[in-house]
Amino acid sequence: MKRNNVVPEKKFVFAKAKPLISIITLNWNQTEITCQFLESTKHLLYKNYEILVCDMGSAADPTARIAAGNFPNTRILKTEAYTESTINWAVKEAKGDFILLINNHIEVTENLLDDLLTPFQTNHSLGVTCPKIRSFHKKNIIQYAGYNALNRITGRNTIIGNKKEDKGQYDRPLYTHGAYSGTMLIKKSIIEHPDMLPQHFFTYFDDSDISARILKKGYKILYQPKAVVYNKNPLISSPKSAIHVYYATRNHILFMRRNSNLLQFSIFLSFFAFYTVPATIIKFSVKRQFVHIQSFFKGIWWNIRMKPAV
Repeated sequence: MKRNNVVPEKKFVFAKAKPLISIITLNWNQTEITCQFLESTKHLLYKNYEILVCDMGSAADPTARIAAGNFPNTRILKTEAYTESTINWAVKEAKGDFILLINNHIEVTENLLDDLLTPFQTNHSLGVTCPKIRSFHKKNIIQYAGYNALNRITGRNTIIGNKKEDKGQYDRPLYTHGAYSGTMLIKKSIIEHPDMLPQHFFTYFDDSDISARILKKGYKILYQPKAVVYNKNPLISSPKSAIHVYYATRNHILFMRRNSNLLQFSIFLSFFAFYTVPATIIKFSVKRQFVHIQSFFKGIWWNIRMKPAV
């Protein structure tokens, strides 16, 4: 891949001893989980950060509960509902030179910010650093140690190290093909590029899409194993409800539309039409989940009537 299209980045950031990091997490009816995440941030050794908790119209206002926790440098942003532009809106509110996008079901370790930030000091081609992710419930089980390259036929990629015991086999930093959007540190100057956080991706394939955009800009994504977080949820989850099937289908096709050339997309469509469609119909028919089949085809139809992907 050519790297000569990297946009020159301002290097004044590290003239500052400790650049400001904006930590952004979302909350929707999970105030207790969010407070557990915030509690873990109290142990961060790197202190020049702000936390933006974006509440998306929770049934119960989380303000009082979060305020009672006395969490340092924390602001609550409120929107009426979970929309496709929530992250874009939150990024505009952030004041930091770097943005840490992190799920609220993650718990951090004390050196996380230092370890994610350090590689940026000497490597100006970096756009993103990602930590090693372990299971919260089985502390020595890895969930993420980078991504393998995208399979252009299936339109999917696989996670390195997922569900394997951590024996130190993934303790070397490496450039990876994808970031996990649930915990990623990114330069704000990059994330502010037009369409870097497109509105249509807010679940399913959001990390694949932003990774593809970052790599296309000529930046690198670094897996940094010294940085560790613990995740309370499975990293890979199958769609459980009809609405999840809709978004998984819709975004899968949209991702390939946006990030494939004509030949690659034609190959993907052939595989999708002759394998994915019949396999999905059979799977949901056997389970008598006919609403799921409707949602699957609604996801396809959304792409048919959608204007060319941008």
